[in-house]
Amino acid sequence: MSENCTHNCSSCGEDCPSRTKEQTSFLEPLHPASSVKKVIGIVSGKGGVGKSLVTSLLAAGMNRRHKRTAILDADITGPSIPKAFGLDDEMVGMTSDGALMMPVRTMNGILVMSANLLLEHTTDPVIWRGPVIAGAVKQFWSETLWKDVDYMFVDMPPGTGDVPLTVFQSLPVDGIIIVTSPQELVSMIVAKAVNMAKKMDIPILGVVENMSYLECPDCGKRISVFGESHIDQVAEEQGIKVLAKLPIDPKIAQLVDAGKIEYLEEGWLDDAVSAVEEI
Repeated sequence: MSENCTHNCSSCGEDCPSRTKEQTSFLEPLHPASSVKKVIGIVSGKGGVGKSLVTSLLAAGMNRRHKRTAILDADITGPSIPKAFGLDDEMVGMTSDGALMMPVRTMNGILVMSANLLLEHTTDPVIWRGPVIAGAVKQFWSETLWKDVDYMFVDMPPGTGDVPLTVFQSLPVDGIIIVTSPQELVSMIVAKAVNMAKKMDIPILGVVENMSYLECPDCGKRISVFGESHIDQVAEEQGIKVLAKLPIDPKIAQLVDAGKIEYLEEGWLDDAVSAVEEI
């Protein structure tokens, strides 16, 4: 910062570090009518590991702690959040002046914004290229009325492409939770997500292993359907916490199919919810 700094960059020609930082920020501003205190990204290095499930359960768990909670479904081409909450027949509305989109509210009050809530038919495909998808995510953030949200969970598509990069650069992400499954390639999946977060200076709250085991309904024995878990070893190598190990449980699928995921109260993700709350 220059000795003669007036703290007014618009009238200053100095090339100081604070000015450079301001110029290179890609953060997308919220609308003045919106308020979001904390943003948590749910990520993975590959698809099919249960990011949407973990996002839904985290939001429901935080909501039960009487926090105003929201979900931004950034998986534009494969949105599944509305289905899990029974919002298939709902459509996004507009404010009275037509300036902002209105997120849909679940039965228990979680605010949800998703591409499927903009489609006439939920089975209509979203056939867009990367830049258009990234633009839609920015609109979900800046052109939606997020009223007094304490915690927003962002359900991201897999990998390290356009949308995760857009979320990390455009939204003020306070931390991420990595979701994985107990296959041998877990170390690579977690490492990709960890390395991207580090490059983007995003704090990592921990990792959740989904489909970790199946509990026998007769004897209670835990069966490792996908092989023995390596998540504790991988987490130690990466210097991150294991926040939860979710089982394979038929009632999860039943509640998702019925649109009642927010009524699942097993406590599997209590430590993860606490980690988010302690940010």
